[in-house]
Amino acid sequence: AIKLAPVILGLRAHPRLQGHVCATAQHRAMMDQALGVFDVTPDVDLDLMVPDQTLAGLTARAVSGIDEYLQEHRPDLVLLQGDTTTVLAAALAAFYRRIPVGHVEAGLRTGDFDAPWPEEANRVLATRLTSIHFAPTAIARHNLLAEGIAPSRVHVTGNTVVDALLIARAKVTQTQPEVPGLNESILAPGTQLVLITGHRRESFGDGFENICQAIALLSERFPSARFVYPVHLNPHVREPVQRILGSGKHPNVHLIEPIAYLPFVRLMDRCDVLLTDSGGIQEEAPSLHKPVLVMRDTT
Repeated sequence: AIKLAPVILGLRAHPRLQGHVCATAQHRAMMDQALGVFDVTPDVDLDLMVPDQTLAGLTARAVSGIDEYLQEHRPDLVLLQGDTTTVLAAALAAFYRRIPVGHVEAGLRTGDFDAPWPEEANRVLATRLTSIHFAPTAIARHNLLAEGIAPSRVHVTGNTVVDALLIARAKVTQTQPEVPGLNESILAPGTQLVLITGHRRESFGDGFENICQAIALLSERFPSARFVYPVHLNPHVREPVQRILGSGKHPNVHLIEPIAYLPFVRLMDRCDVLLTDSGGIQEEAPSLHKPVLVMRDTT
């Protein structure tokens, strides 16, 4: 949602192009507030998500739901972003309808289908069905050319997340949004602030156990630092985080609920270092001149 928002705004401003926004509604509340920052409302909301869904079930519902959308609206191009299950399903549905696909953030690779899982497979498979590849970097372009994609079909565009971040940072500078669940004194100048996020499937289980144990150890080694962790909604993340870091066991670790995009940008802009497994935050934080420790084996 965040990475496509600047593209949607660009389509709005173009005299000969019309952008139609179709959402599958993964992480309903988080998506709605993120799009709201940019005054974007989906034209169609498929609302595909169900509790405890399997990847196979989600993929099947997404292919079917997006196919019905494409049959009704017949766009000239389907624009996809990134490496989610929605991307793979939409690319397949568009291919079946003989509608060309444009892939934003094309060409990212780890070379390992297990990490990130299933995202590496999603983007590799989507590449084979894509007509126009919008690569964020020269390295991403090189990856695509090495896989046999014609150079004429690859365009290096830069990263749309940076466009979105600069729009959001300007709003944050003006408004200083409140960070729910966090005392304002924690954000005061002079406090060492470590911002943490984690959500990747390949870290479920032992990975998150190790991450939480490491944060606990760091909090003891650096008692004057504040560790702020907006905890992802997935129960595979929340259980080890609450068990190891919750219940006041580590008073300088602040576990808060997931927060809206603008308060999160404020935290990024204020913190001293980030610990994350997020591909997007890896790109955003350096744009704010913040060091990032990447909690992944491959990226």
